[in-house]
Amino acid sequence: MRFLLLLTLVIFQLNAETLIHTSVYIDGVSNDSKTNSTIIINDGKIKSISKGYLNPAGYEYINLKSYTVMPGLMDMHVHFGGEYQSKAERPVKVERETVAILAAKHAVITLDAGFTTVRQVGDSGLVAISLRDTINSKQVVGPRIFAAGKSIATTGGHADPTNGMSADEYEYPTPEDGVINGPYEAFTAVRQRYKDGADGIKLTVTGGVLSVAKSGDNPQFTEEEIEAVVEAAKDYGFWVAVHAHGPEGMKRAVLAGVDSVEHGTFMTEEVMDLMIERGTYYVPTISAGEFVAEKSKIDNYFPEIVRPKAATVGPQIGATFGKAYNRGVKIAFGTDVGVQAHGTNWQEFVYMVKYGMDEMEAIKSATMETAKLLRISDELGSLEEGKIADIIAVEGNPLEDISVMENVVFVMKEGIIYKDITK
Repeated sequence: MRFLLLLTLVIFQLNAETLIHTSVYIDGVSNDSKTNSTIIINDGKIKSISKGYLNPAGYEYINLKSYTVMPGLMDMHVHFGGEYQSKAERPVKVERETVAILAAKHAVITLDAGFTTVRQVGDSGLVAISLRDTINSKQVVGPRIFAAGKSIATTGGHADPTNGMSADEYEYPTPEDGVINGPYEAFTAVRQRYKDGADGIKLTVTGGVLSVAKSGDNPQFTEEEIEAVVEAAKDYGFWVAVHAHGPEGMKRAVLAGVDSVEHGTFMTEEVMDLMIERGTYYVPTISAGEFVAEKSKIDNYFPEIVRPKAATVGPQIGATFGKAYNRGVKIAFGTDVGVQAHGTNWQEFVYMVKYGMDEMEAIKSATMETAKLLRISDELGSLEEGKIADIIAVEGNPLEDISVMENVVFVMKEGIIYKDITK
Protein backbone atom coordinates (compact mmCIF):
# COMPACT_ATOMS: atom_id res chain seq x y z
CA MET A 1 0.00 0.00 0.00
CA ARG A 2 2.84 2.38 0.88
CA PHE A 3 4.46 1.90 -2.52
CA LEU A 4 1.19 2.62 -4.33
CA LEU A 5 0.91 5.85 -2.41
CA LEU A 6 4.48 6.77 -3.24
CA LEU A 7 3.92 6.14 -6.92
CA THR A 8 1.19 8.76 -6.81
CA LEU A 9 3.41 11.44 -5.28
CA VAL A 10 2.08 14.78 -6.41
CA ILE A 11 4.80 16.50 -8.41
CA PHE A 12 4.43 20.24 -8.77
CA GLN A 13 6.36 22.00 -11.54
CA LEU A 14 6.29 25.58 -10.39
CA ASN A 15 6.36 28.14 -13.21
CA ALA A 16 6.49 31.37 -11.23
CA GLU A 17 9.19 32.14 -8.70
CA THR A 18 8.62 30.26 -5.47
CA LEU A 19 8.72 31.87 -2.04
CA ILE A 20 9.20 29.85 1.15
CA HIS A 21 8.69 31.20 4.65
CA THR A 22 10.56 29.35 7.39
CA SER A 23 10.73 30.08 11.10
CA VAL A 24 13.66 27.66 11.64
CA TYR A 25 16.15 26.44 9.06
CA ILE A 26 19.49 24.65 9.02
CA ASP A 27 21.72 25.80 6.17
CA GLY A 28 24.21 22.88 6.20
CA VAL A 29 27.16 25.19 6.87
CA SER A 30 26.55 27.06 10.12
CA ASN A 31 26.75 25.48 13.55
CA ASP A 32 23.50 27.14 14.59
CA SER A 33 20.05 27.14 13.04
CA LYS A 34 18.62 30.33 11.59
CA THR A 35 15.20 31.86 12.12
CA ASN A 36 12.39 33.79 10.46
CA SER A 37 13.61 33.91 6.87
CA THR A 38 12.39 33.95 3.28
CA ILE A 39 13.84 31.71 0.57
CA ILE A 40 13.12 32.58 -3.06
CA ILE A 41 13.59 29.94 -5.76
CA ASN A 42 13.84 30.54 -9.48
CA ASP A 43 14.58 28.08 -12.28
CA GLY A 44 15.51 25.29 -9.89
CA LYS A 45 18.00 27.33 -7.87
CA ILE A 46 17.99 29.40 -4.70
CA LYS A 47 17.77 33.00 -5.88
CA SER A 48 17.92 34.63 -2.46
CA ILE A 49 17.66 34.07 1.28
CA SER A 50 16.67 37.07 3.34
CA LYS A 51 15.90 37.77 6.97
CA GLY A 52 12.24 38.31 7.78
CA TYR A 53 9.08 37.39 5.91
CA LEU A 54 8.73 39.03 2.52
CA ASN A 55 5.28 39.58 1.06
CA PRO A 56 4.37 36.39 -0.87
CA ALA A 57 2.09 38.18 -3.33
CA GLY A 58 3.02 37.28 -6.91
CA TYR A 59 4.91 34.15 -5.91
CA GLU A 60 4.07 30.49 -5.62
CA TYR A 61 3.88 30.50 -1.82
CA ILE A 62 4.97 27.67 0.52
CA ASN A 63 4.46 28.16 4.24
CA LEU A 64 6.94 26.04 6.21
CA LYS A 65 6.90 28.14 9.39
CA SER A 66 5.72 25.17 11.47
CA TYR A 67 8.62 22.93 10.42
CA THR A 68 12.41 22.74 10.37
CA VAL A 69 13.79 23.38 6.91
CA MET A 70 17.17 22.06 5.69
CA PRO A 71 19.03 21.04 2.53
CA GLY A 72 18.04 17.82 0.79
CA LEU A 73 19.77 14.92 2.52
CA MET A 74 22.46 12.74 0.93
CA ASP A 75 23.25 9.07 1.63
CA MET A 76 26.69 7.93 0.47
CA HIS A 77 26.10 4.19 0.73
CA VAL A 78 22.95 2.69 -0.75
CA HIS A 79 22.15 -0.45 -2.73
CA PHE A 80 18.96 -0.03 -4.72
CA GLY A 81 17.43 -3.18 -6.16
CA GLY A 82 17.07 -5.37 -3.11
CA GLU A 83 16.78 -5.76 0.64
CA TYR A 84 18.37 -8.57 2.61
CA GLN A 85 15.98 -11.46 3.18
CA SER A 86 16.25 -14.41 5.50
CA LYS A 87 16.90 -17.89 4.15
CA ALA A 88 13.18 -18.66 4.45
CA GLU A 89 12.10 -15.47 2.62
CA ARG A 90 14.70 -15.56 -0.14
CA PRO A 91 13.39 -16.49 -3.60
CA VAL A 92 15.01 -19.32 -5.54
CA LYS A 93 16.26 -16.88 -8.15
CA VAL A 94 16.22 -13.14 -8.78
CA GLU A 95 16.44 -11.94 -12.37
CA ARG A 96 18.16 -8.67 -13.28
CA GLU A 97 14.85 -7.37 -14.56
CA THR A 98 13.39 -7.87 -11.07
CA VAL A 99 16.31 -6.00 -9.55
CA ALA A 100 15.71 -3.08 -11.92
CA ILE A 101 12.02 -2.89 -11.03
CA LEU A 102 12.78 -2.97 -7.31
CA ALA A 103 15.49 -0.34 -7.75
CA ALA A 104 12.93 2.07 -9.21
CA LYS A 105 10.60 1.36 -6.28
CA HIS A 106 13.36 1.96 -3.74
CA ALA A 107 14.35 5.21 -5.44
CA VAL A 108 10.87 6.60 -4.88
CA ILE A 109 10.88 5.48 -1.24
CA THR A 110 14.27 7.12 -0.69
CA LEU A 111 13.22 10.45 -2.17
CA ASP A 112 10.06 10.35 -0.06
CA ALA A 113 12.31 10.00 3.02
CA GLY A 114 14.04 13.30 2.19
CA PHE A 115 17.16 11.99 0.48
CA THR A 116 17.53 13.92 -2.76
CA THR A 117 21.03 12.59 -3.56
CA VAL A 118 22.55 9.14 -3.07
CA ARG A 119 25.72 7.28 -3.94
CA GLN A 120 25.03 3.76 -5.17
CA VAL A 121 28.14 1.79 -4.29
CA GLY A 122 27.78 -1.48 -6.11
CA ASP A 123 25.10 -3.48 -7.88
CA SER A 124 24.88 -6.06 -10.65
CA GLY A 125 26.40 -3.61 -13.11
CA LEU A 126 24.11 -1.30 -15.04
CA VAL A 127 20.94 -1.09 -12.96
CA ALA A 128 21.80 2.04 -10.96
CA ILE A 129 23.50 3.67 -13.94
CA SER A 130 20.36 3.14 -16.04
CA LEU A 131 18.12 4.30 -13.20
CA ARG A 132 20.29 7.41 -12.75
CA ASP A 133 19.86 8.29 -16.41
CA THR A 134 16.09 7.79 -16.45
CA ILE A 135 15.73 9.90 -13.29
CA ASN A 136 17.90 12.64 -14.77
CA SER A 137 15.73 12.68 -17.89
CA LYS A 138 12.64 12.88 -15.63
CA GLN A 139 11.12 9.69 -17.02
CA VAL A 140 10.91 8.25 -13.50
CA VAL A 141 11.02 9.72 -10.00
CA GLY A 142 13.92 9.35 -7.60
CA PRO A 143 16.92 10.98 -5.99
CA ARG A 144 20.00 12.17 -7.86
CA ILE A 145 22.23 9.08 -8.19
CA PHE A 146 26.00 8.79 -8.36
CA ALA A 147 26.70 5.19 -9.33
CA ALA A 148 29.73 2.93 -9.09
CA GLY A 149 28.33 0.11 -11.20
CA LYS A 150 29.59 -3.36 -10.30
CA SER A 151 31.94 -3.45 -7.30
CA ILE A 152 35.49 -4.62 -7.95
CA ALA A 153 36.73 -7.63 -5.96
CA THR A 154 39.53 -10.19 -6.07
CA THR A 155 38.96 -13.90 -6.65
CA GLY A 156 36.86 -15.30 -3.80
CA GLY A 157 36.68 -11.88 -2.19
CA HIS A 158 33.69 -9.91 -1.00
CA ALA A 159 31.71 -9.01 -4.18
CA ASP A 160 33.03 -11.91 -6.26
CA PRO A 161 29.66 -12.77 -7.88
CA THR A 162 30.50 -16.48 -8.06
CA ASN A 163 31.02 -16.98 -4.31
CA GLY A 164 28.95 -19.85 -3.00
CA MET A 165 28.48 -21.46 -6.42
CA SER A 166 29.72 -24.91 -7.32
CA ALA A 167 32.55 -25.05 -9.86
CA ASP A 168 30.31 -26.26 -12.68
CA GLU A 169 27.81 -23.42 -12.18
CA TYR A 170 29.98 -20.56 -13.40
CA GLU A 171 32.68 -19.42 -15.76
CA TYR A 172 35.71 -17.70 -14.26
CA PRO A 173 34.74 -14.03 -13.74
CA THR A 174 36.72 -11.40 -15.61
CA PRO A 175 37.72 -7.82 -14.71
CA GLU A 176 34.70 -6.70 -16.70
CA ASP A 177 32.61 -8.83 -14.31
CA GLY A 178 34.28 -7.11 -11.37
CA VAL A 179 36.97 -9.62 -10.37
CA ILE A 180 40.66 -8.76 -10.74
CA ASN A 181 44.01 -10.23 -9.81
CA GLY A 182 46.98 -7.96 -10.32
CA PRO A 183 47.49 -4.28 -11.28
CA TYR A 184 47.03 -4.87 -15.02
CA GLU A 185 43.52 -6.23 -14.51
CA ALA A 186 42.76 -3.30 -12.21
CA PHE A 187 43.10 -0.94 -15.15
CA THR A 188 40.81 -3.15 -17.24
CA ALA A 189 38.11 -3.12 -14.56
CA VAL A 190 38.21 0.65 -14.08
CA ARG A 191 38.11 1.31 -17.80
CA GLN A 192 35.12 -1.01 -18.15
CA ARG A 193 33.27 1.06 -15.59
CA TYR A 194 34.10 4.19 -17.55
CA LYS A 195 32.69 2.48 -20.63
CA ASP A 196 29.57 1.53 -18.64
CA GLY A 197 29.02 5.16 -17.58
CA ALA A 198 29.85 4.90 -13.87
CA ASP A 199 30.53 7.98 -11.72
CA GLY A 200 33.04 6.31 -9.41
CA ILE A 201 34.65 3.08 -8.29
CA LYS A 202 33.79 0.73 -5.43
CA LEU A 203 36.43 -1.71 -4.15
CA THR A 204 36.00 -4.44 -1.56
CA VAL A 205 39.44 -4.37 0.03
CA THR A 206 38.56 -6.71 2.92
CA GLY A 207 36.18 -9.56 3.61
CA GLY A 208 32.52 -8.78 4.19
CA VAL A 209 29.77 -9.71 6.61
CA LEU A 210 27.15 -11.01 4.19
CA SER A 211 29.42 -12.71 1.65
CA VAL A 212 29.51 -16.51 1.70
CA ALA A 213 33.07 -16.66 3.03
CA LYS A 214 34.63 -17.24 6.42
CA SER A 215 36.53 -14.00 7.04
CA GLY A 216 34.85 -10.63 7.38
CA ASP A 217 37.98 -8.54 7.78
CA ASN A 218 41.02 -10.06 6.05
CA PRO A 219 42.80 -7.89 3.44
CA GLN A 220 41.85 -8.94 -0.09
CA PHE A 221 43.82 -6.53 -2.32
CA THR A 222 47.56 -6.00 -2.43
CA GLU A 223 48.96 -2.50 -2.11
CA GLU A 224 49.93 -2.59 -5.79
CA GLU A 225 46.40 -3.56 -6.87
CA ILE A 226 44.77 -0.73 -4.90
CA GLU A 227 47.33 1.77 -6.16
CA ALA A 228 46.59 0.68 -9.73
CA VAL A 229 42.85 1.14 -9.23
CA VAL A 230 43.36 4.63 -7.77
CA GLU A 231 45.76 5.60 -10.57
CA ALA A 232 43.33 4.43 -13.23
CA ALA A 233 40.39 6.09 -11.44
CA LYS A 234 42.17 9.44 -11.40
CA ASP A 235 42.64 9.22 -15.16
CA TYR A 236 38.86 9.18 -15.54
CA GLY A 237 37.93 11.62 -12.77
CA PHE A 238 36.42 8.90 -10.58
CA TRP A 239 36.13 8.91 -6.81
CA VAL A 240 37.08 5.63 -5.12
CA ALA A 241 35.10 4.16 -2.20
CA VAL A 242 36.33 1.06 -0.39
CA HIS A 243 34.36 -1.47 1.59
CA ALA A 244 36.61 -2.32 4.55
CA HIS A 245 36.20 -3.97 7.94
CA GLY A 246 39.77 -4.93 8.84
CA PRO A 247 42.56 -2.41 9.57
CA GLU A 248 45.23 -3.75 7.21
CA GLY A 249 42.98 -3.43 4.17
CA MET A 250 41.98 0.07 5.27
CA LYS A 251 45.59 1.12 5.76
CA ARG A 252 46.57 -0.04 2.29
CA ALA A 253 43.59 1.78 0.77
CA VAL A 254 44.16 5.07 2.61
CA LEU A 255 47.86 5.09 1.68
CA ALA A 256 46.88 4.47 -1.94
CA GLY A 257 44.71 7.60 -1.93
CA VAL A 258 41.11 6.41 -1.91
CA ASP A 259 38.37 8.96 -1.19
CA SER A 260 36.35 7.11 1.43
CA VAL A 261 36.37 4.09 3.71
CA GLU A 262 32.99 2.40 4.13
CA HIS A 263 32.04 0.61 7.39
CA GLY A 264 35.53 0.81 8.98
CA THR A 265 34.55 -1.65 11.67
CA PHE A 266 37.92 -2.52 13.18
CA MET A 267 39.61 0.78 12.36
CA THR A 268 42.66 1.42 14.54
CA GLU A 269 44.01 4.73 15.81
CA GLU A 270 46.84 4.38 13.29
CA VAL A 271 44.33 4.18 10.44
CA MET A 272 42.33 7.10 11.88
CA ASP A 273 45.43 9.27 11.98
CA LEU A 274 46.29 8.32 8.40
CA MET A 275 42.77 9.25 7.31
CA ILE A 276 43.03 12.62 9.06
CA GLU A 277 46.42 13.23 7.44
CA ARG A 278 45.20 12.24 3.96
CA GLY A 279 41.73 13.81 4.23
CA THR A 280 40.01 10.47 3.70
CA TYR A 281 36.31 10.34 4.51
CA TYR A 282 34.73 7.72 6.76
CA VAL A 283 31.23 6.45 5.84
CA PRO A 284 30.18 4.48 8.95
CA THR A 285 26.89 2.66 8.05
CA ILE A 286 26.12 2.08 11.74
CA SER A 287 22.48 1.21 11.06
CA ALA A 288 23.48 -1.74 8.87
CA GLY A 289 25.73 -3.01 11.67
CA GLU A 290 22.90 -2.72 14.17
CA PHE A 291 20.56 -4.52 11.77
CA VAL A 292 22.80 -7.53 11.14
CA ALA A 293 23.70 -7.82 14.82
CA GLU A 294 20.03 -8.01 15.76
CA LYS A 295 19.21 -10.50 12.99
CA SER A 296 22.15 -12.71 13.97
CA LYS A 297 20.20 -13.64 17.10
CA ILE A 298 17.53 -15.33 14.95
CA ASP A 299 18.11 -18.96 14.03
CA ASN A 300 18.35 -19.58 10.27
CA TYR A 301 18.11 -15.90 9.35
CA PHE A 302 21.68 -15.91 7.99
CA PRO A 303 23.68 -18.80 6.53
CA GLU A 304 25.77 -20.27 9.34
CA ILE A 305 29.00 -18.99 7.78
CA VAL A 306 27.59 -15.43 7.95
CA ARG A 307 25.98 -15.50 11.40
CA PRO A 308 29.12 -15.19 13.58
CA LYS A 309 30.44 -12.35 11.41
CA ALA A 310 27.17 -10.44 11.78
CA ALA A 311 27.17 -10.95 15.54
CA THR A 312 30.75 -9.67 15.86
CA VAL A 313 30.88 -6.86 13.33
CA GLY A 314 27.52 -5.28 14.12
CA PRO A 315 28.16 -4.09 17.68
CA GLN A 316 31.66 -2.87 16.84
CA ILE A 317 30.72 -0.31 14.18
CA GLY A 318 29.08 2.09 16.64
CA ALA A 319 32.02 2.00 19.03
CA THR A 320 34.48 2.62 16.19
CA PHE A 321 32.36 5.51 14.94
CA GLY A 322 32.48 7.21 18.34
CA LYS A 323 36.27 6.92 18.50
CA ALA A 324 36.75 8.16 14.94
CA TYR A 325 34.46 11.14 15.47
CA ASN A 326 36.20 12.17 18.68
CA ARG A 327 39.59 11.81 17.03
CA GLY A 328 38.61 14.14 14.18
CA VAL A 329 38.15 11.84 11.18
CA LYS A 330 36.02 13.42 8.46
CA ILE A 331 32.62 11.71 8.38
CA ALA A 332 30.09 11.50 5.57
CA PHE A 333 26.62 10.05 6.12
CA GLY A 334 25.94 6.57 4.76
CA THR A 335 23.59 3.76 5.74
CA ASP A 336 24.04 0.65 3.55
CA VAL A 337 20.28 0.45 3.00
CA GLY A 338 19.58 -2.58 0.91
CA VAL A 339 20.90 -4.57 3.83
CA GLN A 340 18.14 -3.07 5.97
CA ALA A 341 14.96 -1.65 4.45
CA HIS A 342 14.99 1.34 2.13
CA GLY A 343 13.38 4.42 3.63
CA THR A 344 14.90 3.74 7.06
CA ASN A 345 17.93 5.92 6.24
CA TRP A 346 16.93 8.37 8.98
CA GLN A 347 17.86 5.80 11.66
CA GLU A 348 21.54 6.46 10.96
CA PHE A 349 21.11 9.94 12.47
CA VAL A 350 19.80 8.37 15.67
CA TYR A 351 22.76 5.99 15.92
CA MET A 352 25.28 8.73 15.16
CA VAL A 353 23.94 10.79 18.04
CA LYS A 354 23.71 7.71 20.27
CA TYR A 355 27.42 7.04 19.75
CA GLY A 356 28.50 10.58 20.48
CA MET A 357 28.00 12.91 17.52
CA ASP A 358 26.37 16.31 17.98
CA GLU A 359 22.94 16.61 16.28
CA MET A 360 24.00 19.48 14.04
CA GLU A 361 27.18 17.66 13.04
CA ALA A 362 25.10 14.60 12.14
CA ILE A 363 22.89 16.70 9.84
CA LYS A 364 25.92 18.41 8.28
CA SER A 365 27.44 14.97 7.65
CA ALA A 366 24.44 14.30 5.37
CA THR A 367 24.48 17.67 3.64
CA MET A 368 27.68 19.68 3.19
CA GLU A 369 30.14 16.89 4.06
CA THR A 370 28.53 14.47 1.62
CA ALA A 371 28.56 17.17 -1.06
CA LYS A 372 32.30 17.63 -0.50
CA LEU A 373 32.90 13.89 -0.81
CA LEU A 374 31.01 13.85 -4.12
CA ARG A 375 32.87 17.00 -5.28
CA ILE A 376 29.59 18.88 -5.81
CA SER A 377 29.72 21.31 -2.87
CA ASP A 378 29.63 24.26 -5.26
CA GLU A 379 26.14 23.18 -6.32
CA LEU A 380 24.57 21.24 -3.45
CA GLY A 381 24.83 20.49 0.26
CA SER A 382 23.66 23.78 1.72
CA LEU A 383 20.95 26.40 1.55
CA GLU A 384 22.85 29.29 0.01
CA GLU A 385 22.20 31.70 -2.81
CA GLY A 386 23.04 30.20 -6.20
CA LYS A 387 22.84 26.58 -5.03
CA ILE A 388 20.45 24.02 -6.55
CA ALA A 389 17.11 24.11 -4.73
CA ASP A 390 17.10 20.76 -2.93
CA ILE A 391 15.07 21.55 0.19
CA ILE A 392 13.26 19.39 2.73
CA ALA A 393 11.30 20.03 5.92
CA VAL A 394 10.69 17.86 8.97
CA GLU A 395 8.07 18.04 11.65
CA GLY A 396 9.79 18.94 14.92
CA ASN A 397 13.27 20.18 15.78
CA PRO A 398 16.03 17.62 15.09
CA LEU A 399 18.48 19.63 17.19
CA GLU A 400 16.35 18.78 20.20
CA ASP A 401 15.24 15.28 19.13
CA ILE A 402 17.15 13.76 16.22
CA SER A 403 14.52 11.04 15.72
CA VAL A 404 12.20 13.58 14.06
CA MET A 405 14.33 13.10 10.94
CA GLU A 406 11.83 10.31 10.27
CA ASN A 407 9.05 12.89 9.92
CA VAL A 408 9.78 14.38 6.48
CA VAL A 409 6.80 16.44 5.36
CA PHE A 410 8.20 18.34 2.40
CA VAL A 411 10.64 17.39 -0.37
CA MET A 412 11.85 19.66 -3.16
CA LYS A 413 14.50 18.60 -5.66
CA GLU A 414 15.83 21.11 -8.19
CA GLY A 415 12.90 23.41 -7.48
CA ILE A 416 10.28 20.74 -8.11
CA ILE A 417 8.06 19.63 -5.22
CA TYR A 418 7.81 15.84 -4.86
CA LYS A 419 6.15 15.73 -1.46
CA ASP A 420 4.10 18.25 0.46
CA ILE A 421 1.88 17.11 3.30
CA THR A 422 1.98 20.47 5.07
CA LYS A 423 -1.24 21.71 3.49
